[in-house]
Amino acid sequence: IHLQDQLRQGLDWVGRLGHWGPGLFIGLYIAATVLFLPGSALTLGAGAIFGVVWGSVYVSIASTLGATAAFLVGRYLARGIIARKIAGNARFSAVDRAVATEGWKIVGLTRLSPVFPFALLNYAFGITRVKLGHYVLASWLGMMPGTVMYVYLGSLAQAATGERTRSTGEWALYGLGLLATVAVTVFVTRIAKRALA
Repeated sequence: IHLQDQLRQGLDWVGRLGHWGPGLFIGLYIAATVLFLPGSALTLGAGAIFGVVWGSVYVSIASTLGATAAFLVGRYLARGIIARKIAGNARFSAVDRAVATEGWKIVGLTRLSPVFPFALLNYAFGITRVKLGHYVLASWLGMMPGTVMYVYLGSLAQAATGERTRSTGEWALYGLGLLATVAVTVFVTRIAKRALA
């Protein structure tokens, strides 16, 4: 069985757990983040099993807690390993210098920009001088547009394969919602790229 099939089966199982499902999903997401596993598949899956609103809430909580856990590991447990891994990375060196003066702003902007890899960034910020509280708040806010977009895409995929037939009006609303979500995400990402440059 491929990893994608296992992930799909796992998400289906989480979706059938009722009230326990969200807690287990959040725990799995945190573990995946700390283990450098991509969260995009889990984020899409949240849209499919929990819908747009609750999926966005659960992913927002999970990704922020996962990013915080990885930050703390990077700061206190694996500082030397992370420092060696990013040594010589010009992009990170620039971010580190900027964090020294504009900590929370840089964290937020890098979260908005797809240029920076989510998993490595969590650990890398741990060895910068950014304060934990600033990191958590800026990460949460900066990840929100991308979270909503991926969760929305996951819910759209579920709507297309679901058992209930949707009306033309419902599909039109899905389409408009998707366009608006993508437009806002692209707009915010461009602003972040310009600011980081």
